Amino acid sequence: MEQDITKLKGAIEAVLFAIGEPVTVEQLSLALELDEDTIRSIVHQMMEQYDDEERGIRIIEIEDGFQLCTKNEYYEELSKIVNIPKKHMLTDVQLETLSIIAYKQPITRTEIEAIRGVSCVHAINKLVEYHLIEEVGRLDAIGKPILFGTTEDFLRGFGVKSTDDLPVITPDKIADFEQQAIAEASVALDT
Repeated sequence: MEQDITKLKGAIEAVLFAIGEPVTVEQLSLALELDEDTIRSIVHQMMEQYDDEERGIRIIEIEDGFQLCTKNEYYEELSKIVNIPKKHMLTDVQLETLSIIAYKQPITRTEIEAIRGVSCVHAINKLVEYHLIEEVGRLDAIGKPILFGTTEDFLRGFGVKSTDDLPVITPDKIADFEQQAIAEASVALDT
């Protein structure tokens, strides 16, 4: 039985390596002819094993799938060999816009601007360029405005399986944010 598990782990590793992007549990289940719970169990064992062995690779879970990728701590070494695009530093405006999209998606630019109170065209364009957000459809309204949502790169970059794993914003936290906004607005008016 141990040899069978080892062979299954090898097959899963080969599939994840060859595909290079998230592979759903259903796809793994069909390829290996095993039920989805067994697949999940084996992949979670592999995830723990990779972490324990100080390997250069890891398996991450994204939505209902898994992906093989390098560990973040080896980014510098890897970037010396491969022409990896520079990690983007998000500005406060971009982070704020990204947060609104992550929590309110799908959402239009007009809705984002109504929440922020200022234009966010540049921030949205940069977030699309960085592959953190994408067009997810069109609103059935006059002009058919674009609806934006987050991408798998967003999930990977922020270390969450799905947007359901984002931190919950409690009513008392919202009240704190409102007080901060009022204080900031008051300071801006005084100057």
